[in-house]
Amino acid sequence: MLTVVKNQCRISFLSIKYALMREMLNKTTFITNVIFMVLNNASFIIQWIVLYSLRNDIGGYTFRQVLLLWGMASGTYGVAHFFFKKAFSLSDIINNGKLDSFLVQPKNVLLSVIVSDVETSALGDMLYGFIMLIIYGITPYTLILYCLFIICGGLILTSISVILSSLSFWFSKTDMIAETGNNLMVNFATYPDGIFKGLVKALLFTFIPVGITTFIPVHVITEFNINLFIIVILVTVIFITLAFLIFFRGLKRYSSSNLMVARI
Repeated sequence: MLTVVKNQCRISFLSIKYALMREMLNKTTFITNVIFMVLNNASFIIQWIVLYSLRNDIGGYTFRQVLLLWGMASGTYGVAHFFFKKAFSLSDIINNGKLDSFLVQPKNVLLSVIVSDVETSALGDMLYGFIMLIIYGITPYTLILYCLFIICGGLILTSISVILSSLSFWFSKTDMIAETGNNLMVNFATYPDGIFKGLVKALLFTFIPVGITTFIPVHVITEFNINLFIIVILVTVIFITLAFLIFFRGLKRYSSSNLMVARI
């Protein structure tokens, strides 16, 4: 069992490595995508500088905590979209019968699909996240927790996309559902949770688990809480498990398009 897991991990990392090498063939485009993503994210901080010039506290967050919040959101997005890019176009792959080339390989189908390509601009998101962490105040403690949380957040974000995209095995036109779910996760992640109240806040910690991927990690880094830390780990495991179960349950209903596609 451990040998199988080890081999699958090795194959997945090789797939990511070769996808990255393909993207780096044009180094100018590669570097430009990364730099412009960092600058794009940085531009949004201007609004917070203006807001904090008017008041010292917004939603219970100081300016440094908002920077950490943005770093966490960017890092989570970066991990998900760099390492598991194809999870966010899985609906299209299922609907158009493009799983054929993956089904004939002696590897885990889901992992093979989602790691088959990378999004280079997502490296800019990860870089920006570390820059925000440095500004917040980087220490061995904050660095370890930050790295752990963006990995967990990225896995949750990827799992949600897989779960929603897997609905395409049963229903048509579900790509909009997956896209909406992904957008909600990203859009709510950059605002302090203190500004949300009642039902909206409850949704952000349940059906739209931004609270698990972003808000709780920020609170744990700011003031460590073992219970909240364990919750993040457990929820990550639950979402990963659900993603695999739902995808492979739906895979039994998959219909091939008989496309002849070669993967290089």
